[in-house]
Amino acid sequence: MATFKSYSSVCTIGIAFPRNSNRKPIQAAIVPSFHLPMRSSEVKNRTSTEDIKSLRLITAIKTPYLPDGRFDLEAYDDLMNMQIENGAEGVIVGGTTGEGQLMNWDEHVMLIGHTVNCFGGKIKVIGNTGSNSTGEAIHATEQGFAVGMHAALHINPYYGKTSLNGLVSHFESVLSMGPTIIYNVPSRTGQDIPPHIIQTLAQSFTLAGVKECVGNDRIKQYTDNGIVVWSGNDDQCHDARWGYGATGVISVVSNLVPGLMRELMFAGNNPTLNSKLLPLIDWLFHEPNPIGLNTALAQLGVVRPVFRLPYVPLRVEKRIEFVNLVKNIGRKHFVGEKDVEVLDDNDFIIVHRY
Repeated sequence: MATFKSYSSVCTIGIAFPRNSNRKPIQAAIVPSFHLPMRSSEVKNRTSTEDIKSLRLITAIKTPYLPDGRFDLEAYDDLMNMQIENGAEGVIVGGTTGEGQLMNWDEHVMLIGHTVNCFGGKIKVIGNTGSNSTGEAIHATEQGFAVGMHAALHINPYYGKTSLNGLVSHFESVLSMGPTIIYNVPSRTGQDIPPHIIQTLAQSFTLAGVKECVGNDRIKQYTDNGIVVWSGNDDQCHDARWGYGATGVISVVSNLVPGLMRELMFAGNNPTLNSKLLPLIDWLFHEPNPIGLNTALAQLGVVRPVFRLPYVPLRVEKRIEFVNLVKNIGRKHFVGEKDVEVLDDNDFIIVHRY
């Protein structure tokens, strides 16, 4: 380790030292680690990992926008209240669905803090503070817990990827800060997190569990070994919950029909309800998430029809399909109170810079 040089000439202006004193020049502190985490030892108001493990319905909440591309916090608060009123137990803030990838970190942490401040007593707030940069993930997670989030969501380093040993080191760098859910979605990251990596990380008491998108066979591998897992696929979550041992779902479709998704996760095996929801789920993921969700919420009149690029609304044919889906399932099951509309192309606002 590098050492610091000592210099015999020290500025003493304004300070009187006795002659022939044994005073020594001040030495810089040398620490054994270059990373000093901003952790607090105060835990009385923290959420325990066990509290996170018990959540069955977690909504990956949408982030709505004003016409200039800033957050529409009024619409966001309405969405949050709809989730709470309809029985969601937790929310992911700034995840893929919430377009955290389109936020700067100031926006990201502000939205986590706002959610905790306004709703943290009624619902668990899980901040997406993951990154493909370990340094960014550490910094964002420190900030997220500092503003009061109950747990963190962490993805594996995407695009650039890393080795399997690198995966372990990346996650270990953030796990000790508080309750953590690891998110495995290789279709977006380009790299699967294999089960033996999760088994290694499960030795940490702060690992709450895994959001798994590979499928139900993988989910069963975890549940057979006592690891908590949430389905990350709305179309598979019913079977994951009742047939493969998943604790619940981290859901996109619950933005639209939170009450029905709560019933699907709480009320026991219900293939009839599951079949009723599958056409909506298929429609929702016809284009990459969150394009379908953003379009649907605008059609329901609960958010302004504003998109941050690179996302653009679904074409009119798909918007007509959504109107029919709402009628088939029943408007009363969907969020909001306005009649569902098709909307014209020129009703949508596409924000290029934000």
